[in-house]
Amino acid sequence: MEKQEGPSVPEGRIDDPWYDALASGWGEPAATAAPDEAAGPPGRVPRQHVRTAADIYLEVQRSAAFQEVRGRYRRFVFPAAVAFLVWYFAYVVAATVAPDLMARPVVGAVNVAMVAGLGQFLSTFLLTWAYARHARLRRDPAALELRWDTQEMTRGMAHGATPGTQPGTTQGTVRGTAS
Repeated sequence: MEKQEGPSVPEGRIDDPWYDALASGWGEPAATAAPDEAAGPPGRVPRQHVRTAADIYLEVQRSAAFQEVRGRYRRFVFPAAVAFLVWYFAYVVAATVAPDLMARPVVGAVNVAMVAGLGQFLSTFLLTWAYARHARLRRDPAALELRWDTQEMTRGMAHGATPGTQPGTTQGTVRGTAS
């Protein structure tokens, strides 16, 4: 990374495309500019907005396709995590509150606590398998398509495509949105 020099750059600011990415879009419209920046000195031509990688990633993040992928993730992960935590805490509470139940023999020296403990391991493996299967079948294809679109947009930016357009298109779009 290089430090920028000159009168318009704050001292110590590093040339980082993600420097302002977290702050953008928090309550202010995208077209709003500071009054002194918009007007500039008399006779100066105002700068045009150059589309950066941060702009592209924010556009993708706001797209309907990205929101759908995130929604699919949340619809699986949150219920699965809640179910697993309920199962885990039920085991801990039962071991604490009902030691007689947990000590009850099932087969020979194997008791209810051992069966439930092995069930914890089994449920962990089953949950891992279910998560990987869900990701492979329901999220990965859409996420890979978003990744491809994002890479095409950033390549277009690097190769001098018109700001706001993707290579081979007439408008800047991410599946599910239009710029």
